[in-house]
Amino acid sequence: MSIVFPAYLEKYARLLVDYSVEVKRGDRVVIRTWLEALPLARLVYREVLRRGAHPALYLEDDILAEIFYREASDEQIDFVDALRRSIYTEFDVVITLFAPSHLKNLVSIPPEKQARRSKALEPYFTRFLQEAAEGKKRWVLAAYPTLAMAQEAGMTPIEFEEFVARAVKVTEDDPVAAWRRQAEYQRRIVDEILSKADELVFKGPGIDLTVKVGGRRWIVDDGHENMPGGEVFTGPVEDSVEGCVRFDFPSVYRGVEVEGVKLCFKRGEVVEYDAVKGRDFLAKMLSVDEGAKRLGELAFGLNYGITRATREILFDEKIGGTIHMALGNGYPETGSRNKSAIHWDLIKDMRDPEARVYADGELIYKAGRFLLEE
Repeated sequence: MSIVFPAYLEKYARLLVDYSVEVKRGDRVVIRTWLEALPLARLVYREVLRRGAHPALYLEDDILAEIFYREASDEQIDFVDALRRSIYTEFDVVITLFAPSHLKNLVSIPPEKQARRSKALEPYFTRFLQEAAEGKKRWVLAAYPTLAMAQEAGMTPIEFEEFVARAVKVTEDDPVAAWRRQAEYQRRIVDEILSKADELVFKGPGIDLTVKVGGRRWIVDDGHENMPGGEVFTGPVEDSVEGCVRFDFPSVYRGVEVEGVKLCFKRGEVVEYDAVKGRDFLAKMLSVDEGAKRLGELAFGLNYGITRATREILFDEKIGGTIHMALGNGYPETGSRNKSAIHWDLIKDMRDPEARVYADGELIYKAGRFLLEE
């Protein structure tokens, strides 16, 4: 971190504690952080204490993760220690400060090992998501700029810090008010358009897809669970997806970069697939389990302060004028019943003048924007 972001750290800490997870007196709060985000973690820790809650710190490290996968036996990969379990079971609030020092630290690790670990963690993560859906847990995954992320995004360090500051709205005089305006815009889209839809049809360059969403709940991601927020999402009806889509932006999943992914669906299941880069990895992920072949999420990116891809999904899935779909596990609060050890977001750019979305035959979205009445 250089000269830009330090000026926003106190404002960012208060935004996360007071807006994103709304820490209350007596809350048990775990702060998961990477080493590079310690300056922010310390301020978050202080703000949690000032609100009468009980903070704890859990440190993540990219090199330790690589060591684990290189050295661990199958028995050790399957074992979930009490400290890791406690993140999902013992705390009311989980604040994760995402600040990797290396974005491809697991690139040489066999995908099967990573999938096995995901299966071991899946019961705890699923329980956590269910409790979050019931209002028993609160969580946020927050971005913190690092040199590795800047380099991956093709930006200079200072340029990337400015990008992150704008994306999370700490450049605003009142970030909380800015996020409340964002939330109101997204709620209008859900209330006036998406919640009334049974079937969505996507048309445009590289996409001809039909998805049923009737009976499912649309969630407004407005900075409470992801920071930056800026999307609305749901869980598609599992056997409803028909047609094909080619995703435009590169995706880095479990340390592996994949480009030009094409998926074709029949009765909700991937029946044909391809990729310009990483096809073998895509094939392995699709074979992890039955749920990996179906969509667990469908979403619209609505943060128009994010205009370019960074190869980091926390930003890219929010790009205003895009949609994304996730293979694998769905979020219970949407009504999704899809279960899987993976959740892999893939992004389609809908800003092309010919891109359209129809809800039950009516045009609702064109060239990256919803057609909302003023």
